[in-house]
Amino acid sequence: MKESLKHCVNGMIDTLRGEGVLPTMALPQFRIDRPKEHDHGDFSTNAAMVMARVARMKPRDLAERMLAAMPTDQTDILRWEVAGPGFINFFVSPTRLRRQVHDILTAGPKYGFSPLGHGKKIMVEFVSANPTGPMHVGHGRGAVTGDVLCRLLHATGHQVHREYYINDAGRQIDVLGRSVLHRYRERIQGSELPQPTDFYPGEYVFDILDAIPTPLQQSLQEWLANPDQPEQETALLGAITRFAVDWVLEDIRKDLGKLDIHFDHWFSERQLHEQGGIDHALEVLRVKDLIHDGLLEKPKGGGERLQDEWETRTQPLFRATAFGDDVDRPLQKPDGQFTYFAADIAYHLNKYERGFDSLVNIWGADHGGYIKRVEAALEGLTGKKGLLHVLLVQMVNLTRNGQPVRMSKRAGNFVTLRDVVEQVGADAVRFWFLTRASASQLEFDLDLAVARSNDNPVFYVQYAHARICSIWRQMQEKGIEECPLDANALSLEVELDLIRFLDTFPETVESAAAHLEPHRIAFYLQDLAAKFHNYYNATRILEDDPKVRGGRLALCQAVRQVIANGLQLMGVNAPERM
Repeated sequence: MKESLKHCVNGMIDTLRGEGVLPTMALPQFRIDRPKEHDHGDFSTNAAMVMARVARMKPRDLAERMLAAMPTDQTDILRWEVAGPGFINFFVSPTRLRRQVHDILTAGPKYGFSPLGHGKKIMVEFVSANPTGPMHVGHGRGAVTGDVLCRLLHATGHQVHREYYINDAGRQIDVLGRSVLHRYRERIQGSELPQPTDFYPGEYVFDILDAIPTPLQQSLQEWLANPDQPEQETALLGAITRFAVDWVLEDIRKDLGKLDIHFDHWFSERQLHEQGGIDHALEVLRVKDLIHDGLLEKPKGGGERLQDEWETRTQPLFRATAFGDDVDRPLQKPDGQFTYFAADIAYHLNKYERGFDSLVNIWGADHGGYIKRVEAALEGLTGKKGLLHVLLVQMVNLTRNGQPVRMSKRAGNFVTLRDVVEQVGADAVRFWFLTRASASQLEFDLDLAVARSNDNPVFYVQYAHARICSIWRQMQEKGIEECPLDANALSLEVELDLIRFLDTFPETVESAAAHLEPHRIAFYLQDLAAKFHNYYNATRILEDDPKVRGGRLALCQAVRQVIANGLQLMGVNAPERM
């Protein structure tokens, strides 16, 4: 409906161009909005206000000229008016509103889809949890946010690529391997050993231990019988670490699978190192003169001689300040190893070189200070601004009986995503994670998430869908004759208001995709469910008059379709019975 009105306004503008009121040059962009107050119309445009200067007219005078150019044969607009400093308000006719019900029924599962993206290629990188242990609920919130965003972008005409960046290089991976090896020593010796400083204490380490293949276990036993072989220890530790990482990744895949979240590609940081990706990225930066040498900071302690030696050593720095960052950023550590930032530069260059038009990263809130330097590096590498968009996802606070939920024994220091999914189900997890904007902290009430109550948002929305499905079962049980679904009999103001809200669904989908805010779908569905429940409770759907009954059934079916489409975008089931 909004698009057809836009065409109408463009037609008025073309008419005024033909009359010489408006120039043929490119004109300022105008907006069509929905006023908050229905007294101000169903739609309002600022077209006369933004074009008044080029027309050399007062905005209200131009608005009057535009309305005079309104096609006389149009029937969608009941009336129109000039308001305020020059807004034009439009009131949609009831006939056009009723036709919207049939448009929804005709579009079916595709209602709300649009070509907004025009095939633009977007990579969404999300989750990317270190493969060192189970996923926690914070990872889960990022996973659901990313998955629903991908669904939204696909529904709005984008080519979407889902990617998981595997941080399988660096210190934390070494700690995982050493943790497994430590537990193996304990098992062989039959007693606990002093824990290393860096150590993963979760029970999942024992699960990894139990899964170690027999040949590797035999090699471990042979080495423990004759441990004075450092080369063999290094080789065995490498083999254990690779096995442990693969085991954890498979565990992560299973957890994501329970939420129906899948990826097109799992990108390995280790392979990025091995295939020279970092060297390539740094060479591109050097060619662009975006690297310079900076003095290493003095180490704390270590003696006067060591301090003097380090004063003469340098490290390569990326010129991040040239792109608005606070300081230039190191690319190598004092021991010569690449920094995490260097690897991230290489990874984002790799993304760009694969031909994506836009990159979206979904990170934990603790990465907020990291955004500017990655944006600076990407701009330096490509010469383009705005390629990268980062969504920050805040942590989730779990409660039961009003009290915080304690940590999981399996993970060792946090509540796992798997625990929550098993307790409340995938639908509740997915919906609850989107009941707040991703940048806001979320209180997840485990008791409420399984309650059959109007206070439980996922139950409230799913029940609206099931309630509509039950109407047809009631008709069969009562022997009520089927009748054509014809919205032309709808006349109540509450029915027309409900149609108006259904008409906003495509705009909600587009805005959620354009602003990278998937929670807008959850908000919309809760509002729609409330409007429907109020209508159902106040109105007799199965009216004796077949025409009235057919109109109300058509409206109910349109509501059901929109709820189903919204839940599909959220990856949540739309049950027919509850």
